[in-house]
Amino acid sequence: MNSETKTPIGFWIISGLSLLWNAYGAFDYTMTQTKNAQYLAAFTPEQLAYFDSFPAWMDATWALGVWGALAGSVLLLMRNRHAVTAFGLSLLGLLVSSIWQFGLSEVKASEIMPPAAMYITIFIWVVAIALFFYARSKRASGLLR
Repeated sequence: MNSETKTPIGFWIISGLSLLWNAYGAFDYTMTQTKNAQYLAAFTPEQLAYFDSFPAWMDATWALGVWGALAGSVLLLMRNRHAVTAFGLSLLGLLVSSIWQFGLSEVKASEIMPPAAMYITIFIWVVAIALFFYARSKRASGLLR
């Protein structure tokens, strides 16, 4: 009997989709941080002022969330056990930035963003938590080394 098992196709599909999803988050972060005029044209002046009001630590936690998730996806595709750590750091960044956006900032994100943005935020949370637990289960099963 062969002691090595083949990696399930579902793992590659989920890992690939996670990379696409998190690559978009990295794109959004990069376009916002570099103040790409074409990308930011879709936002209202109030939303742009809101983004400009982020303190440095908020930008840092946003970066941790985005780049941690992207790293987690890449590590997942590499079947590396550190994907769990990267997704965990991403959740930490998401948590801190969400606390600021919806609780500590002078202007709450929910006041200036369309209602659909709240659903997107909820979906981001669902995906981030799911990817963390998915990677953790794959590490426990021995699929991630």
